[in-house]
Amino acid sequence: MKYKITGDNLQIVTCELEPNERVYAEAGTMVYMSGNMMFEARAKGGVMKGLKRKLSGESFFLTEFTPTQSPGFVGFGGNAPGTIKAIDLTPGKEFMVQKDAFLCAENSVSLDMAWQKKLGASLFGGEGFILQRLSGSGTAFIHATGDFVEMDLQPGQTIKVDTGSVVGWDASVTFDIQRAGGLKSMMFGGEGIFLTTLTGPGKILLQSMNLPELAITLSRFMPNTSGSRGGITIGGR
Repeated sequence: MKYKITGDNLQIVTCELEPNERVYAEAGTMVYMSGNMMFEARAKGGVMKGLKRKLSGESFFLTEFTPTQSPGFVGFGGNAPGTIKAIDLTPGKEFMVQKDAFLCAENSVSLDMAWQKKLGASLFGGEGFILQRLSGSGTAFIHATGDFVEMDLQPGQTIKVDTGSVVGWDASVTFDIQRAGGLKSMMFGGEGIFLTTLTGPGKILLQSMNLPELAITLSRFMPNTSGSRGGITIGGR
């Protein structure tokens, strides 16, 4: 498979496939495709994996794409402004991503649900109990709001991150949460009550913006039921 990521902060990945190649994607992420591209909804990985996706709030089915008779192409995009990154997987390597980050992957890549091992990280870590695990051999594509920030942590090296800014990490990285300082800092510091801690070794991916914060910011400028926007009455007294 060949691919090309185009755009700046509203990116699309275009996958070029031979007739014997397949990619699968989350439902609703396809933007365009060649006329010879066939697609079908499948319970990827079987019924049990489909049920796990359904219980986690994802769709039971994933959509599989393959061209017929001649090479074809299909383009995928995220559901919010942001960027796309390719994750290259090899046997024995796993990559964990936040729920909703997965966009599409080669058919040789396995997508599965994973659960937080630590109760504190599950309850307060920003990603809840459920994560997505990518494994196998091939290329997967993930989507983040804003831009990606990539870091390679050394063994024992720890970084503290806003809970909503973590996108993914190598399975070798330890994920946990801790309080954001003392009581005064937690209540009035503006950084939330908890911070995510990531400890190496391994690669981590962060995003420069998270969707809930973007929604809160935009909501101040949206008209409300009284016909006002941002506290200013529109066209009235």
